[in-house]
Amino acid sequence: MEQGRGGAPSADVLNRIAKGLLLTEAEREHLFMLGLGRPPEVRYRGVEGVSPRLQRLIDTLDASPALIKTATWDVVAWNRAAQVVLTDYSALPAGQRNILRFMFRSPVIRAKQHDWEGLARFVVGAFRADAARAGAVSEVAQLVDELCSVSPEFAALWRENDVLSHGDGTKRLKHPELGDIELEYSGFAVDGRPDLSLTVYNPVDSAVADRIRALALARHPKE
Repeated sequence: MEQGRGGAPSADVLNRIAKGLLLTEAEREHLFMLGLGRPPEVRYRGVEGVSPRLQRLIDTLDASPALIKTATWDVVAWNRAAQVVLTDYSALPAGQRNILRFMFRSPVIRAKQHDWEGLARFVVGAFRADAARAGAVSEVAQLVDELCSVSPEFAALWRENDVLSHGDGTKRLKHPELGDIELEYSGFAVDGRPDLSLTVYNPVDSAVADRIRALALARHPKE
């Protein structure tokens, strides 16, 4: 295959080779590049959690809310700061930790936003882009149908077919305990895990950072 002899193998053959050799996703991609000169078609695989190493990393950010989400926007990991500033994900069943569902079904989350309408438009466009990029369009169909049925606002935005990028920006919140706060956020890919992305929110004001740190410690003392 490396020498280009015998003709190009089919994608099905390469997938069987990759499965038989127990190749990682990176090794499978390299196999396709050797055999076909292109990466394999995207195929989405759902995840349930992250490695302990990755969880320890976000736990070190004691004043910066951080969360890890899938391409379908299910939150699978978070730190203490995210629990007190954004949402206490640990209090929710695993199947209900979806950011899109929060935005359109939770009055509490909606009340925290300074510009809910603008944020909702941005979230729908970014969600669509992530799902398409990960090959997860069919996986989000049930969620999309659910939200279209309960939220005319979501249904209207979904019909617009906007696709947006969400690498970084600023988020303003009306927090019931911290007051009006402003956070800068940046999104990061998780190396070796194309199904996951990391978002970190950094307080613009150092005094707000101190209050987040204190509130997180009061609610969730470190063991």
